[in-house]
Amino acid sequence: SDGGKLLVVPMVGSHWLSMQKVVEKLAERGHEVVVLMPEVSWQMKTTQAYTVKTHPVSLTLEELDNAF
Repeated sequence: SDGGKLLVVPMVGSHWLSMQKVVEKLAERGHEVVVLMPEVSWQMKTTQAYTVKTHPVSLTLEELDNAF
């Protein structure tokens, strides 16, 4: 099938760990994938498989650590 365009807005934490492989496979299959992720994150990393756009958040990484 032809690839389509996808916008992915993951939540911080384990949701992204599960979803990242799916997003990478979709990109490999020809989908144009844009992942919108917060500027501050523990596990969300960029990759060449998809485009990453960041958005500002009100927490620092230290505040995020303390919240959990």
